[in-house]
Amino acid sequence: MKIPMFTFVYFASLFIYTSTYSQENWSMEFRPGVNFPISEEGIETGFGFELSVSYSFMPHLGAYAGWGWNQFPSDENFIISGKTYDLEETGYIFGLQFFHPLLYSFGLSYLVKVGGIYNHVELENSNGDIIEDSGHGLGWEAGVGLAIEVGRGWDIRPRIDYRSLTRKIEIETTSTDIKLNYIKAGVGIVKKF
Repeated sequence: MKIPMFTFVYFASLFIYTSTYSQENWSMEFRPGVNFPISEEGIETGFGFELSVSYSFMPHLGAYAGWGWNQFPSDENFIISGKTYDLEETGYIFGLQFFHPLLYSFGLSYLVKVGGIYNHVELENSNGDIIEDSGHGLGWEAGVGLAIEVGRGWDIRPRIDYRSLTRKIEIETTSTDIKLNYIKAGVGIVKKF
C-alpha cells in the first residue's frame, strides 16, 4: 500500500509541530502577594501566597490547580460576639488561563485567567488560636497579568486577581456571613518544564 505524499507531509508536519510544542507544557508557580479587601468592614490589608501547577493543552490555553494561604488582620470594627478576630483563608484554586504574545521577540505575553476557589475561613484570636472554621465552600476568581521570560524555562508573572468567597461562621449562638471579596496583587516565579 502506497501512502500519498500529501498525507505523509501532513502527518510529518503535525508530528513535528506537536513534538516542538510539547516542550514546556507544564509549569509550577510560587506567587506571594498583598491582599486588599474591598467588602468586609474592619478587615485590613493582608498578605498570602499560592503554589500552583499548570498544563497548556493548546498553544495559548491551559488549566491550573493549586493551593493558597491568605491572612487578613482586623481592627476594632470587625467584631463577632463582642470580640475582634483575624481571618485566615486557605484552600484550593483551579481554572483556565489564556496566554497571548505581546512582544514575541522580547518574550512578553499577557495572560487572563478565570476559575474557582474551594476555600475555608478561620477566625483567630490575638494569640493565634483558631476559634472557628467555616468549612470549605466554592467561590470564584479572575485575573490579568503579564508573563515575562527571564531565562531558559523561567518566567516572572506580575498579576492582579479579584477573588470572591462567602462563608458562614458560627460562634456560640451567633451566625455571621463573611463576605470576603479582595484584590490580590502579586508576582509569580514560574519554572516551565
